[in-house]
Amino acid sequence: MTDHTTEPGVTPQAIAEAVGRGMYERDYCAQSHGIALAAIAPGFSRMTMTVRKDMVNGHDIGHGGMTFTLADTAFAYACNADNQVTVASGCSISFPAPARLGDVLTAECRVVHQGGRSGVYDTVVTNQDGVIVGLFRGQSARLKGQRVVDVG
Repeated sequence: MTDHTTEPGVTPQAIAEAVGRGMYERDYCAQSHGIALAAIAPGFSRMTMTVRKDMVNGHDIGHGGMTFTLADTAFAYACNADNQVTVASGCSISFPAPARLGDVLTAECRVVHQGGRSGVYDTVVTNQDGVIVGLFRGQSARLKGQRVVDVG
C-alpha cells in the first residue's frame, strides 16, 4: 500500500491505526451491534462480535444479516486502512454453517487485489471454535481525492 500522507515518517501501520480509531469513533452501527475492532493494518482488519438474543432469527440461529454486517464492517475498515475514502461497490456472502446465540464471531478481511480505484477483498467469519460461518467477498471503489482522517 502507498503512504498517502504528506507527513514524513508516518508509517502505513500508523496510518491504518489512525483510520481505525477515527472510523470507529463515528461508526454507530458497529458500536450498537457490539462489533469491536481487534486489529487493523494496511489492507487488513479483524473485527469481533458476540451473537446476542436480538441477533437470533426465528430458526434459533444467528441471523445471516448480522453475520453479513460483521463481515461488511471488517471489509470497510480493511479497504479504508490506507486513508483513502473507499466504499463498497458490490459484495456477496455464503453461510457454510450457522452462527448461534452466544457465539463469539471473528471476521478477518484481507485485500486480494487493489488496482487504481477498485479493489477486491475477502472476509472469513469464524466462531470461537474456528468453524466458518461466513465467506464474504467485497468489491471496493475509491472516491477521488478524499481522506478518512487527518494523520500526523
